[in-house]
Amino acid sequence: MGEESVDLPEECWELIFKLLEVHHFASISLVCKRFLMLTNQLMKSLNVSQSTVPFLPHLLQRFRKLTNINLSDFQGEIDDLLFRIAESGLDLQALDVSKQKAFPSHGLRILGSKLKNLRYLNCSKICSLQDKDLDLIAQLFPSLEELDVSYPYHVVGVYSNGGLNSNFFPKPLSDDGFCTLSMKLKGLRKINLSGNQFITDKSLQFLSTNCVQLSEIVIHDCDFVTEKGINLVIHRCANLNSISVSGIRFSVAASIFDDSLACTKALSSVDFTESNISDELLYSMAKACLPLKKLILHRSHGFTVNGILFLLSKLQYLQYLDLQEVQFLTDESMFEISKFLPSVTFINLNLCNGLSESTLFDLTRNCPMLNEIKMAGTNLGAKEFTSDFVVNPRVKSLGLALNNCLGNESVKKIASACPNLELLDLSYCAGITEEAVKEVLKRCPVIKDLSVNHCRVKNFLIDFELPKLEVICAKKSGIDDEGLALIGKNCRNLLQLDLFGCVDVTEKGVKEVVQNCRALKEINLMWCNQVSVDTIAWMVFSSTLLRRIYPPRGFVPTESQKNFYLRHGCRVCEG
Repeated sequence: MGEESVDLPEECWELIFKLLEVHHFASISLVCKRFLMLTNQLMKSLNVSQSTVPFLPHLLQRFRKLTNINLSDFQGEIDDLLFRIAESGLDLQALDVSKQKAFPSHGLRILGSKLKNLRYLNCSKICSLQDKDLDLIAQLFPSLEELDVSYPYHVVGVYSNGGLNSNFFPKPLSDDGFCTLSMKLKGLRKINLSGNQFITDKSLQFLSTNCVQLSEIVIHDCDFVTEKGINLVIHRCANLNSISVSGIRFSVAASIFDDSLACTKALSSVDFTESNISDELLYSMAKACLPLKKLILHRSHGFTVNGILFLLSKLQYLQYLDLQEVQFLTDESMFEISKFLPSVTFINLNLCNGLSESTLFDLTRNCPMLNEIKMAGTNLGAKEFTSDFVVNPRVKSLGLALNNCLGNESVKKIASACPNLELLDLSYCAGITEEAVKEVLKRCPVIKDLSVNHCRVKNFLIDFELPKLEVICAKKSGIDDEGLALIGKNCRNLLQLDLFGCVDVTEKGVKEVVQNCRALKEINLMWCNQVSVDTIAWMVFSSTLLRRIYPPRGFVPTESQKNFYLRHGCRVCEG
């Protein structure tokens, strides 16, 4: 008598199906009506790459609830794919055609004739995007609410004698194109204009006048956009809740923003990356009592600690703060700043080289909601920290790379202060050894992701199981076969292992990991020159879940080998 099948709840089947690659859903859906229903519920989005194309017609017909298709990883004849999608009759809400060598006007025309409910379109990083393409987008998709046309690039035609071909010199996007777009897409809510270097404040004038529902705008690397254009957007767009700009030089007398900021009541996210801002602008933002939840002053300058303190004292709901490379910050100023961050869950202080462990422990003490701290390239370990620290169980992620003075004892204290760490990056911290790594793993038992790239760690020295550890990045760490044997023995649920440049690793250590870590999905063996290329085939056939292998240097699989490995579910890249 055969065993009775277990009737699992739908929630359990969903968890199982989420572990599988999407292209397996087609065959799973054929098992029974229940599996068809469940896979249909899960298949809301589809990423199409070269390996997906053979299955695409069946996937489009089988999964009728698809609303989001991403073609950015496909490098081929995209118009043909768009034709197939159009013929499928799906009611798509979102489409990504970014990173293409040409704007797919023919395919989009066919698609636009079939569906009118597209809400999101990503056309970023497309070659030779022009004003006429914006006009076509507006005509084809009148219900569009979100549009990304950031960072188009252009290839200039050149004659054989080296001269420029003026007949092949496509004009970049201009203010005229965005004028036409804004008049036809009045329901536009979000737009990314970044990298369009020839647009000016006029484009912002057209968008803020015609697109009255505009709530989010991104304008990075647009050299001719000024504070006047930014002021127009803030003043005219009553629904604006997010503005992100870079490289703007705000005048010292920022009073022109007083009226605009007073008009906006929904602005919850401000990004002034790499901009020259003044204390006066920060004072204006504070006086406006904005409901800011996110503030980014990444690599910005021109303001002082007084300006940022005054602003933070007025922001009751701030959750995300980015002060990377703000050079005037010191441990003393950060102690004062930390008092005004009761709701902050994320803070970025990377490359603020005036900060030490004192700042890190002040943050864990004064910011009860803090979840993620980035302090790479600071001055951790340079000063001896002798004060008591407070345990903060909420901190889940620490990015502490590039701290050359950070030593084992400092790392032990940090691990004790943050016992629920799930991610820790100690890359390029030359002062730490296996001793620190062992203590981190012992004191932080739920850690999932550990990076020790370029550290002096040959062996993890662990004699206890780490069921939660899923990712180990150990590029050029010096780890050897003995260390891999311990990883294989104690990290049975490992999903990803990066051993780039670990020259002491041989196939013996690799086999220990692959045999024991049965959930392993990705392994990087580039520049592991003692690993034989014959090991690649063994790994593919020994592990049913292994999905990607970066082989040792010099291994270049043929097309037939690549396809053979793909049929076994594993992509083998070039070494």
